[in-house]
Amino acid sequence: MSEVKIFGLGGLGEIGKNMYCVEYEDEIIVIDCGVKFPENEMFGIDLVIPDVSYLIENKHKIKGLFLTHGHEDHIGAIPFVQKQVKMPIYGGRLTLGLVKSKLEEHRMVAEVEMNFVNEDSVIAFNHMTVSFFRTNHSIPDSYGICIETPQGKVVHTGDFKLDMTPVGHSTEFAKMAKIGNGDVLALLSDSTNSERPGFTMSERSVGEGILDVVTKARGRIILATFASNVHRLQQVVDAAKAQNRKIAVIGRSMEKVFLIGQELGYIQIPEGMLIDIKTIDNYSDNQILIICTGSQGEPMAALTRIASGSHRTVQIYPDDTVIISASPIPGNTVNVSRTIDKLYRAGANVIHGSVFDIHASGHGSSEELKLMLSFIRPRYFIPIHGEYRMLKTHAKLAMQVGIEPKNIFVMDNGECLRATRESVTMGKVPAGVVLIDGSGIGDVGNIVLRDRKHLAEDGLIVVVVSIDMKNFKVLTGPDLVSRGFVYVRGSESLIQEATVLVKQKLLEAMDKKVKDWSELKAQINEVLKPYIFEKTGRNPMILTILMEV
Repeated sequence: MSEVKIFGLGGLGEIGKNMYCVEYEDEIIVIDCGVKFPENEMFGIDLVIPDVSYLIENKHKIKGLFLTHGHEDHIGAIPFVQKQVKMPIYGGRLTLGLVKSKLEEHRMVAEVEMNFVNEDSVIAFNHMTVSFFRTNHSIPDSYGICIETPQGKVVHTGDFKLDMTPVGHSTEFAKMAKIGNGDVLALLSDSTNSERPGFTMSERSVGEGILDVVTKARGRIILATFASNVHRLQQVVDAAKAQNRKIAVIGRSMEKVFLIGQELGYIQIPEGMLIDIKTIDNYSDNQILIICTGSQGEPMAALTRIASGSHRTVQIYPDDTVIISASPIPGNTVNVSRTIDKLYRAGANVIHGSVFDIHASGHGSSEELKLMLSFIRPRYFIPIHGEYRMLKTHAKLAMQVGIEPKNIFVMDNGECLRATRESVTMGKVPAGVVLIDGSGIGDVGNIVLRDRKHLAEDGLIVVVVSIDMKNFKVLTGPDLVSRGFVYVRGSESLIQEATVLVKQKLLEAMDKKVKDWSELKAQINEVLKPYIFEKTGRNPMILTILMEV
């Protein structure tokens, strides 16, 4: 009997771009297809997606892309990946609603096969069978996935918390226990909150916290949260309704989720309660609640622009209450702090998650992770969805509930666990990152990023020269143009001295009848680089433009 291959193309050792694969003989099941936001040194990059070259090579084996839920770090890469390798998609109603909206932006809806699933769906292939179980997360239609293989079940939890008083559907505890009663080969489990002790706060208590704040606020309320947190949005609507406030929505992603959520019945707003943001001045301040994007301090999001005074419609008034109902994603803390600071400066009363119970994570804390391990009782355990320290902490939790260290595998993207009931070996598949800049997929690589970093740190000097190559004469120039290096008017002597040095070098080259352009450029670099570094301690990029006349 063949081995089951389990590997991640993204999501291991990082938060974002989740993509996991289970392969048996001639069948591959792909789980999730997410994006990651670029790191600070990735200048000009919009998104980071997984490298799917392995899937392109093995596209004849792919049976489908199965989605656990509709967050960007699980569905955001779908339009880009589908352009490279076509896969039928399976997901819950809200998840596919969000995917459809994404594909419409890329004009790809007609090209992609989409299939609705729920907790009762079973999709059978030749060797593997896929089924689902309901979980709780910060978005409706969240599922865990169970893949039955000839070697046993492979279970993927999706993002989850074990909320005993959820808003919306409950976790299928009985079904999870039933899966764990059988032959579970491997468990892949969410590690995001593995470092947090105890249990994650219930979403229902967040609703109570928001209602309390809305009740006490005197002026307008501006609430920022994740657009995809549909249950939270409904609780905000309920709180506004209880205090007779009208709701206005700002932010493209927020408007989109409100539209899809209302269409699917997940967000229910009384007639006449939702108003256009342009009409808010027609109402008194204590009748208004604005829901917006920007809980992560994103530069172009609504709350960030409101905080900096650059939003076209909404400015901060002294009596405004701003609620940030989200915790910063790792790496965003500085942006969020900056936004909060600007809001205070503008005179708002700011309430954020670390101060009041107005946010609960969608991920289970350590006790819930132990419970999941105890329900599923796998032979092999692979912590997923988290930075490396989170995966290692989750591995320790697994040891505490009795899983042997030799059966726990903390893996990196591209590492492949080849498992049977009796044995495991490790292998490798190609994995990495693909950078998205505008509409280009992967056309910006390390060399381009290195150049952008160089330009950002040291600037650019352009040397422009016209040469008569027949008579070996410099006709015009050299002219030196600075961009992002020095302000030319304040550094005239530096530029003049550099120009003289370059001209001397060019005249020497003309005397020696140097014809090779690359040699001329190299000689200009040789004289200009050391001089600039000696005078300024900087190392700008030097771009030489030679024109032959």
